[in-house]
Amino acid sequence: MHWQKITLVGVGLLGGSLGLAVKQRRLAARIEGYVRRTASIAECDKLAVVDHATRDLERAVAGADLIILCTPLSQMRELALKMLPALQPGAIVTDVGSVKGGVVDELEPLMTGAGAYFVGSHPMAGGEKTGVSAARADLFERAVCLVTPTPNSNKDAVGRVEEFWKALGGRVLKLAPALHDDLVSRASHLPHVVAAELANYILSPAHPPEQATVCANGFRDTTRVASGSPEMWRDIAIANQKNLGRVLGVFIEDLQEFRLALENGDVKAVEEFFENAKQRRDQWCGSGNSQE
Repeated sequence: MHWQKITLVGVGLLGGSLGLAVKQRRLAARIEGYVRRTASIAECDKLAVVDHATRDLERAVAGADLIILCTPLSQMRELALKMLPALQPGAIVTDVGSVKGGVVDELEPLMTGAGAYFVGSHPMAGGEKTGVSAARADLFERAVCLVTPTPNSNKDAVGRVEEFWKALGGRVLKLAPALHDDLVSRASHLPHVVAAELANYILSPAHPPEQATVCANGFRDTTRVASGSPEMWRDIAIANQKNLGRVLGVFIEDLQEFRLALENGDVKAVEEFFENAKQRRDQWCGSGNSQE
């Protein structure tokens, strides 16, 4: 697969990693990057993540046959509207957003009206570090890359987006946008909320000063993702609030059951809680789904 011009709208961790991966695999004749700050242009040049970085959105997308939105969710619609006049007919637009329902509902008709095609994407890859300086060419290797077409999606465009992620080493799974948002609310969004609350609660200044000192590997590992971008996770939580609120309710109920077993001194129930968790995680790790 080869593209004439790929434009990355937003060049942070994911956008920068895409640029490096596309370059390494020689998937495009040219890679353009749109950034918001002048300082980001110099950073992109220094790290060589794109062939050219600019703050001119229309210039960035002009002539591109693939455009990838790599910004926080709350910025996507505004940027999509601004780039419509510069889209070439038949251009394919996708994104890397962690919530698909609202994005697809908003952007698909916009792109169709401009003679382009929108196909939602979500690579299950990333990290707690943010910014283009954290970009890695191998970020998408073996990562599950979710593609979320609708009944209105152009089949050829969907196929090209799937092949793009496969060319980066990803494992593609097609899901309806609603199913995607349901699944990731448990697999991705809930764990982040839990990690953030652990960090908020355990490192609260209300606790004795020695508290932070006794936090070791277990705390570090379970709270790693809490160091992610607050802006990005704010947008994700709000955009998927219905699903996230529902799974939070179930999670809280499960914790309440564990607390009750603990209060009652129910040794069997407490052991089963940990045993089930170990068995399920070990099975998941051994099934090939884990990237560990």
